[in-house]
Amino acid sequence: MTEPFFGGFDLAASTLWLFYAFFALLLYYIQRENMREGYPLEDDEGNKSSNPGLFPLPEDKTFKLPHGRGTLTVPSGQAPERADLALRKTSAANGFPLEPTGDPMLDGVGPASWAPRRDEPELDGHGHPKIVPMSRNDAFSVSAGSDPRGMPVISGDGEIVGECTDMWVDEPEQMVRYLEYRLDRKWGEGTRLVPLTMARIWGGKVKINSIYAKHFATVPTIASPRQITKLEEDKVSAYYGGGHLYADPSRQDPQL
Repeated sequence: MTEPFFGGFDLAASTLWLFYAFFALLLYYIQRENMREGYPLEDDEGNKSSNPGLFPLPEDKTFKLPHGRGTLTVPSGQAPERADLALRKTSAANGFPLEPTGDPMLDGVGPASWAPRRDEPELDGHGHPKIVPMSRNDAFSVSAGSDPRGMPVISGDGEIVGECTDMWVDEPEQMVRYLEYRLDRKWGEGTRLVPLTMARIWGGKVKINSIYAKHFATVPTIASPRQITKLEEDKVSAYYGGGHLYADPSRQDPQL
């Protein structure tokens, strides 16, 4: 008798090796897809890295954006990184801290840095701006807790810099994202926004600890009183965040 055609074939072992091959290809695919943003790698000075990694960059893929916002091609079509930053190296080797050369809060570096996001508002599932002033939306009201509108706004050094005039709500998430306040003429003109997470509502006042009174005049403004863009959100939040380190030189000293 002759041996059957697949008589010596190990089906279990072949299945295991096929799984190994599939899993290796899956990891390769996922890693390449993960390299569509933030690549090619750069060094601390913005030059292309000499060690791009084990995996090659994926081919361009074009995505259709919702609500008529065009298309996005990555990795080649991603937003360019910010260049000519007011920073200098503190060491010839990579990985060491960069030192600001100007006003870091105005230059947007360090903790005050922001990303070049699209200058358009974030939209909800229906194509409407997600974050809007409460004063322009009758569907929202304060049902519990303190209503900050009408409260004085206090800076980190104890000065009264203005008055809270409105709250900006994230409609889909049904939560307050920003407080709006009007500056006293002594400290600037017009209105500004502050992320709710950067403010403290307590004792009939709104306290912003991260920056001092002299910094409020240069808080980034927004172009429209009805909406805030993703780029404006980044700049506003970065300014207050940077103040935690840069508003007072003593904050940059070692803390025990």
